Amino acid sequence: MAKHHTVLALSILLSTATNAWSWGSDAHQLVARIAQQGLTYKAQQEVQKLLDQEPGSTLQSISTWADETRNPATAAWHYINFPKGDCHYDQVRDCPDGKCVVEAINRQADVLRIDSDPQRRFNALKYIVHLVGDVHQPLHAGWGEDRGGNSYQLQAFMRGSNLHAFWDSGMIRYYKELDSNWSQIVVQQAGTESAKPWAVRQAAEESCEIVRQDTFYPPRTVGSDYAEQYRSTLTQRLSMAGSRLAQVLNGVWP
Repeated sequence: MAKHHTVLALSILLSTATNAWSWGSDAHQLVARIAQQGLTYKAQQEVQKLLDQEPGSTLQSISTWADETRNPATAAWHYINFPKGDCHYDQVRDCPDGKCVVEAINRQADVLRIDSDPQRRFNALKYIVHLVGDVHQPLHAGWGEDRGGNSYQLQAFMRGSNLHAFWDSGMIRYYKELDSNWSQIVVQQAGTESAKPWAVRQAAEESCEIVRQDTFYPPRTVGSDYAEQYRSTLTQRLSMAGSRLAQVLNGVWP
């Protein structure tokens, strides 16, 4: 019976999987939720002033704005492509003209710190909330040759998908289908992590190192064993993204 339930869960999730651009809305909202609980009082107050420009908005509700307003000028801000097998960040090689997730986060953090225009600062907040999540999705810092796994087609329980979409939302839906408390478990894990200093390039290199693992690219037919193998990795990346997002925002308003 348990096996049948697993097959059914994966069939449902893969029927809705697409060639997504970034973590699905579930993941981005979860990252924002974790960050919210890690903000200092000062950061909470300042973030709320920006959110008040759109009454009723929250960190969670703005977490997908950067995807919803994506255009050709900002599309490259959501990822970075590394040469296959090389996870060392080289700005000239990997981020021409600053068009990658690493430099986009750094630029938007500067806007949030020093720009005097409230609307530009609010947009910068929206970008940071979203892009910090993106850089922790391993395939947003993967290989250019397969477009971060978007070109790596696979079958899971008789349904077509690709590796990028599977990591964006497929596995998360699988975990939530099997355990309705999964999101809360991720939030609780984030609360136990120590906040260590970090740099955006470091997060990109960490994601790349995950992609470089021998078992990361599965056989073309994927089962629940792969999702279970990478459950702790995905959980850690989400909780880490939330904790680090809180660090970024706390650093803007020390």
